[in-house]
Amino acid sequence: MNFPLILFILLVITGCIWLLDSLLWKKKRSAAENEPWWIEYPKSFFPIILIVFTLRSFVMEPFKIPSGSMIPTLLIGDFILVNKYTYGIRLPVINKKIIDINEPKRGDVLVFRYPEDPSVDYIKRVVGLPGDTITYHNKRLIINGETIQTDYEGDYKYVEAGFGYIYADRFSEYLAEESHSILVNQDVKGIQFSNVRQFEFRENCKYRRTGFTCEVPPGSYFTLGDNRDSSSDSRYWGFVPEQNIVGKAFMIWWNFGDFSRIGLAIK
Repeated sequence: MNFPLILFILLVITGCIWLLDSLLWKKKRSAAENEPWWIEYPKSFFPIILIVFTLRSFVMEPFKIPSGSMIPTLLIGDFILVNKYTYGIRLPVINKKIIDINEPKRGDVLVFRYPEDPSVDYIKRVVGLPGDTITYHNKRLIINGETIQTDYEGDYKYVEAGFGYIYADRFSEYLAEESHSILVNQDVKGIQFSNVRQFEFRENCKYRRTGFTCEVPPGSYFTLGDNRDSSSDSRYWGFVPEQNIVGKAFMIWWNFGDFSRIGLAIK
């Protein structure tokens, strides 16, 4: 369901009724005559829909985390807020950028439209910028020839549907000025070759038994999930085009199962 499009259609309908009533219909009614329900209700809802549409399109948008691909940063059931303007102002519905502000940086937690199905929103971490060479070799991330520093934090256990408990190693990874946590499952191969698809600029990637190397094309980004061995990400379906970007995740605003997560900053 394309909720932004539905919201836009409701905004247009209620706005047109409000405008037509203000300019035409209201003048034709007597002072004692009540507004018809088909005018009263749209006029009442119009300012509410306008506020929601404006906030959701240009300021921030809520999302729910449906999978464990970003564990331990984001847990299944987290409700997050996404900054819609940090990377620029975009026209709603068509998602076309009209004003540049900032560009995504390595380490940003990015919400974007899934390249294989733009009606679906994905959330991953940016590890590669346009022009970068990204190598993943024996589960170590290498950017432009420099191996990214990781520090072991300890063991991590979580529940994955259909598998029960999953045991992994937790590391601090340093992509930018601040570190973030990632999970590595030593019992799983670093790349599942059966999941690699044919995607745009597939020729920019070379896969081998121990991993892969990809050159990020202009206007695109390379993303990985923090739960490295349980994530469908750029390793498998390719690069994120700039026009698919929705915004930057910055805060957890709710979690029904763990109130202590409310208000946590996403880093």
